[in-house]
Amino acid sequence: MENMKANIILDAKGLACPMPIVKTKKAMQELEAGQVLEVQATDKGSKADIKAWSESTGHQYLGTLEEGEVLKHYLRKSSGDEIIEHKHPHVITNDQLEAKLENETIVVLDVRETAEYAFNHIPNSISIPLGELEERLIDLNKEDEIYIVCRTGNRSDMAAQKLAEKGFAKVFNVVPGMSQWNGKTTGLIKN
Repeated sequence: MENMKANIILDAKGLACPMPIVKTKKAMQELEAGQVLEVQATDKGSKADIKAWSESTGHQYLGTLEEGEVLKHYLRKSSGDEIIEHKHPHVITNDQLEAKLENETIVVLDVRETAEYAFNHIPNSISIPLGELEERLIDLNKEDEIYIVCRTGNRSDMAAQKLAEKGFAKVFNVVPGMSQWNGKTTGLIKN
């Protein structure tokens, strides 16, 4: 696999979500259309994040090679007319979700990595990391209203788009998500 030539190599080792994506976005802006970016990351969740981000922006996700602790993600920059950063249109705030939780039985889907979920999550929320969403659609009901949370609203946005594409009509992205959640939580760190 030595022939993997990248035009730019981005070092995102040691950075946690969402920093690899933030740096990837910035690096992609400096590439010419058709050039390849290699992102070196150690965050296990970065593979799902970068793949989903590429899909949502129209850049081409080529694949990931693992070398020991390091994940090397390869992305090809699309030409300008291919790129539209989509956002899921249905968004609610943390406060709106908190109010709903008090009065209704709703489905909260947490798409963070399992370790993030284990430490602290909304009681009764369902944990399906973004990278596993495709395989686990069967665990969700298309008739339900589904409120999706992640740490900052980025991964949940991608998850909401993915569910909407798969025919889930009542999907909401919760912004800004768990990074600023003041409601009840359970897990290894209770709130």
